[in-house]
Amino acid sequence: MKLQLSSEFIYQLFALLIIIIVVHGAYVGIIRPNAEAILEVQMALQASGEEFVPERSIYVVIRDLEQEACFILLLWALAIMGYKGRRLLHEQEILKQSLLDIPEGTSLLPQDAREYSRALEALDAEQQDYLLPRTLLAALQRFATTASIPAVSNTIKEQCDGESDRLDSELSMVRYIAWAIPSIGFIGTVRGIGDALGQAYKAVEGDISGVTVSLGVAFNSTFVALVLSIVIMFCLHQLQLSQERLVQGSQRYCDRNLMRHLVIS
Repeated sequence: MKLQLSSEFIYQLFALLIIIIVVHGAYVGIIRPNAEAILEVQMALQASGEEFVPERSIYVVIRDLEQEACFILLLWALAIMGYKGRRLLHEQEILKQSLLDIPEGTSLLPQDAREYSRALEALDAEQQDYLLPRTLLAALQRFATTASIPAVSNTIKEQCDGESDRLDSELSMVRYIAWAIPSIGFIGTVRGIGDALGQAYKAVEGDISGVTVSLGVAFNSTFVALVLSIVIMFCLHQLQLSQERLVQGSQRYCDRNLMRHLVIS
């Protein structure tokens, strides 16, 4: 478990660094130069007095610092969820395997539990750390020591409940990011409105270009942040749904393949 947490932390750290480099490079090399060119053309047309309809370019919408930060957090959250989703797929695959080869109609006595535990102990270290093998092994060990079927049932429930709580707590960073993105968008809104108010004297004189650009920052940052938060929350709920299905599937597996075979002589 400690090795898993350490490798996951290293993955998250390097993922964040790579995402910052890639996103910032895209902004410096592509997004901001194109946005500045579009804004310069629009300002020139506006200054000339010609009638024109300004086009809403994606480069202009996402060009500011707040939007860049939102995209970094979005990709980081997706990377974290992707890591957890990959492990989840592996754990769901093991539900399709026959980990306990107990023939139909066979009764499992407390003295037989050790024999069936060997198949689980023969799994590699990564698979042994999965929920289902851990739960089955803990249940067999409890049955061997207590010879109590209710104790085995409680062990299975405790293992699954503990795993459910652990999976839920490990998503706290993703939930924080889902909260932080709209907050960053609101910061951009406040900054844009503040800049617009600071240039109000120019609008009185007839130059409204600075005010319109600042208001664009305000509304674009909120728009982008809300859209990205919707994407994160959708992915988060899908991941949570898969995690709940894993826990429930593990409980059903234990009931179907272990509990119904247990007997006390």
